[in-house]
Amino acid sequence: MTSDNSLESKGDSPKENFAELFENSLKRELAQEGDIVTGTVIKMTPDYAVIDFSYKCEGTVPLSEFAGARGEVALKEGDTVDVYFEMIDEETGLAVLSKTKADALKVWDNLVEISEKEGVVEGTVLCKVKGGLSVDVGVKAFLPGSQIDIRPVTQLDRLVGKKFKFKILKLNKRKGNIIVSRRALLEQDRGAYREESLQNVREGEVVAGHVKNITDYGVFVDLGGVDGLLHITDMTWGRIGHPSEVCKIGSEIKVKILKVDPESGKVSLGLKQLLPDPWEGVEKRYVEGGKIKGKVVNLTDYGAFLELERGVEGLVHVSEMSWNKKVRQPSKILSLGDLVEAVILDLDPAGRRISLGMKQVLPNPWETLAEKYPIGTKFKGEVKNTTDFGFFIGLSEEIDGLVHISDLSWVKPWRHPQELYKKGDTLEVVVLNIDKDNERFSLGVKQLTEDIWPQVQKEYAVGEKVKGTLVSVGEKGVIVELQEGVEGFIAKTDFPEEKQANPEEHFKLKEKLDVVVHSLDEREHKITLGLHCKGAGSSKEEAKKKVKGKKA
Repeated sequence: MTSDNSLESKGDSPKENFAELFENSLKRELAQEGDIVTGTVIKMTPDYAVIDFSYKCEGTVPLSEFAGARGEVALKEGDTVDVYFEMIDEETGLAVLSKTKADALKVWDNLVEISEKEGVVEGTVLCKVKGGLSVDVGVKAFLPGSQIDIRPVTQLDRLVGKKFKFKILKLNKRKGNIIVSRRALLEQDRGAYREESLQNVREGEVVAGHVKNITDYGVFVDLGGVDGLLHITDMTWGRIGHPSEVCKIGSEIKVKILKVDPESGKVSLGLKQLLPDPWEGVEKRYVEGGKIKGKVVNLTDYGAFLELERGVEGLVHVSEMSWNKKVRQPSKILSLGDLVEAVILDLDPAGRRISLGMKQVLPNPWETLAEKYPIGTKFKGEVKNTTDFGFFIGLSEEIDGLVHISDLSWVKPWRHPQELYKKGDTLEVVVLNIDKDNERFSLGVKQLTEDIWPQVQKEYAVGEKVKGTLVSVGEKGVIVELQEGVEGFIAKTDFPEEKQANPEEHFKLKEKLDVVVHSLDEREHKITLGLHCKGAGSSKEEAKKKVKGKKA
């Protein structure tokens, strides 16, 4: 009774305590499946740990989930742990809990927070996978091959087991996907370091660096946080084919800083600038009119470049290679590496240009031509080439003379020069004129004989019927030889209609024809003819009488 009275006096009857506890339990929010809950280890079995997490039943977690790296389990009764509430096992009536999943969810929450703050995570490379690497950052993440380093990495196996810091590029907690990048951090660090290093780089300074990369157009040099470009044109004062002739990857090199662009971060370097400029004082070493020897280092369509000394070159233009030969391709007469003697024609140190001449090494054959071949000199020469306007006679290796078509015969021949003379024929000619300034040597054939045109005018009259020999058939007409050295032309329009379409079918070479003289052109020394037909043409005397009658 005493005890009952004491309880009543306190107002704490058992019935009242149970009701309060029940009311409080209803107010307390129960854990839900899928939550991370905190519980206490109340019992240990060989395989499981029994956890009380203030739910209507206890839960179990496999001890393997608490095992360390060597398999040891340090868990004991009374320890507090965070676990993931998966479900209620209907057969046992116990809750299924997981420490592994709880740890994973915690990691994801942490990764989400880091990603939102653009922070950095640390991870270990697990293995090589398709397209990149698998990385452990608390959960498995994918590191694409393009995000491993600033430069391409070929041997990925060497990175397995190594720890690095990464930046999270993409994260999808629901799908469990995460993509990370190491390159982004390297570029960020390099950018900051580069900006700091650029402040210490000054134009005009000579610095040491290491060759990082070699291209066709130059070399990239690491100056210690800053990369500079050594262009091929700034590597040497002389001519080189490829930058690899001067530098090797990994080698140390001293260079001069030529230009720094703070905005783009580009640094231009020079190597040849460390040596004296070979063009300085070049006017003291070379003089116009002087002879030099140089090595052919480049051949172009317009000439050849000779190296006079390292870094100093001169140009022999095609027009200065031969006195008479028209050189169209210098490579036909010169080869790379040839040692050539030349004369300095012009010196321009400011423009870094030297004009050279090869032909000037030899005497100018035009200077002595007039002495050897005065006007009126007769000689025999070989036909070197024929053209529409005449043909060339070879006088020497350097000089050819031109026989113009107008100087072939006193009566202008209607045939092409190639029909009269072939390449290789030997022909006697006479010197008509020598133009040394324009390098022209004029020859003649008709001048070897007297002008026969006055005689032609006596022998032939307009309207006269004469006989001739057919010597040429062409598209525009036929050519008839009246006597040696005298030709006349019959236009196709003067043929009978049945013969105009295909003259070749109606006329045969060396055929004898009766023709009529249509005109005698005294100024051009030309004779035009027509085919004779019945009732046309007359004797020489009759023809001359008709002409006199017309003049009267």
